Amino acid sequence: QVQLVESGGGLVQPGDSLRLSCVTTGRDFSSHTMAWFRQAPGKERELVAAISWVAKLTHYSPAVQGRFTISRDNAGNALYLQMNSLKPEDTAVYYCAAGKAARNFFYTAEGYGYWGQGTQVTVSS
Repeated sequence: QVQLVESGGGLVQPGDSLRLSCVTTGRDFSSHTMAWFRQAPGKERELVAAISWVAKLTHYSPAVQGRFTISRDNAGNALYLQMNSLKPEDTAVYYCAAGKAARNFFYTAEGYGYWGQGTQVTVSS
């Protein structure tokens, strides 16, 4: 059974940092693009950041560029999102996702076929 399990969410104040983690089991995603999405109440799910299978290519939403960093550890089947200088508008459920096909870089949710259950990030004073 393929599983993507996120952790690391929580309640923080504006300006704080959080590091999200995602561990995958049941399938080798080392050749797949991995990504973080988020969905705030009443809004559509949006791509936050994506990273290619050999980590040479990354893509960030303009809203998080310069504040968030995506990384991966293929040996450990793990994906990370370091989030710095958090803002209230970063409040959302964050999802880990793996691309449907190997060696393809996807910029939209339609390209991802494997999803975690999500972890809540709340930024509030």
